[in-house]
Amino acid sequence: MKIGLFIPCYVNAIYPQAGVATYKLLDYYGVDMDYPLQQTCCGQPMANAGFEGKAHSLLEQMDRLFDAYDYVVAPSASCTAFVKTQHFCQTSEKIYDVCEFLHDILKVDHVPGRFPHKVSVHNSCHGVRELHLSSASELNIPPYSKLKDLLRMVAGIEVLEPDHVDECCGFGGMFAVEEPAVSVCMGQDKLKNHIHTGAEYVTGADSSCLMHLQGIANREKLPIQFIHFTEILAAGL
Repeated sequence: MKIGLFIPCYVNAIYPQAGVATYKLLDYYGVDMDYPLQQTCCGQPMANAGFEGKAHSLLEQMDRLFDAYDYVVAPSASCTAFVKTQHFCQTSEKIYDVCEFLHDILKVDHVPGRFPHKVSVHNSCHGVRELHLSSASELNIPPYSKLKDLLRMVAGIEVLEPDHVDECCGFGGMFAVEEPAVSVCMGQDKLKNHIHTGAEYVTGADSSCLMHLQGIANREKLPIQFIHFTEILAAGL
């Protein structure tokens, strides 16, 4: 199989370490991959702000760039979910968040990382309800978590979860801009639950949600750190 690596714009600009870790992981598993240099934003910010036309032109560009690949893999549940569920294009049929690609397509049974720390898992809304990376509590189905399945393969790690495990952190992109007071309050509540687990780190599949929580933690000088889950799986590579 031939993989096209898609690194969303905010990951490229603010959290490139998540993109590097994704590359290292796929390379570790012997995946034949390529990184199209002309790639741009998937269009999610424009679409969420009401500029569907601008988003559509970006998706057309994405389709052209990733046409030759069997799969498109990205370290962002929200961007993956946007392309997969909100637009009908060629890429939407073959794009995967790196968590579901490792878990469902490669079906890995080991990871290279060693991370001797307590880690609380953050389930982002897009990951839970659109990509099904974990079970949604309102469905009353047997609980599962692809993130936890992968993290538990890491040497030395202790995997924890907060109360109200799939409750929104309040980021939501445009929501955080348009309703900042509500967004911050939700983030404070979510962060309190993560800290209550005794974790040293919060991890998840969306750097955007982690960024929101990290901003609150930094401002309030709270004793917890944040790391994308790919960095944990790839620790030591």
